[in-house]
Amino acid sequence: MKALIQRVSSAQVTVDGDVVGEINQGLLVLLGIERDDNPGRAEKLLDKLLQYRVFSDDEGKMNLSVQDISGGVLLVSQFTLAADANKGLRPSFSSAASPELARELYDYSVSYIRQKHGDVATGIFAADMQVQLINDGPVTFLLTT
Repeated sequence: MKALIQRVSSAQVTVDGDVVGEINQGLLVLLGIERDDNPGRAEKLLDKLLQYRVFSDDEGKMNLSVQDISGGVLLVSQFTLAADANKGLRPSFSSAASPELARELYDYSVSYIRQKHGDVATGIFAADMQVQLINDGPVTFLLTT
């Protein structure tokens, strides 16, 4: 499982012209699910991203997590994060989870993170989404399990 996290001032997801998820300050999380992933891996990754210290404290050091600042989390499924781009000029998706497993683990991840954190918004699984964000920094990290 891979999570590309971006510290944002705001972010939103639009589907067919309608905003389906939005947050103010917090983390935009693009979540890629691979075929060997399971609920335990999802929990480990989600716990880490909730506690990952990417927000500045009073001294300007990255010492605060999204939970510490009561920020939002916008969780968006991102199939292409599971791509293998090591060979050739076209990505391979052989390591990506099947659509059924990916949907199951994405739904599980949404449910799990909502139990742990108050301000959670989402995109729509497998939809053609437009994601807008104001990247704060920019600050971007790739977390994996």
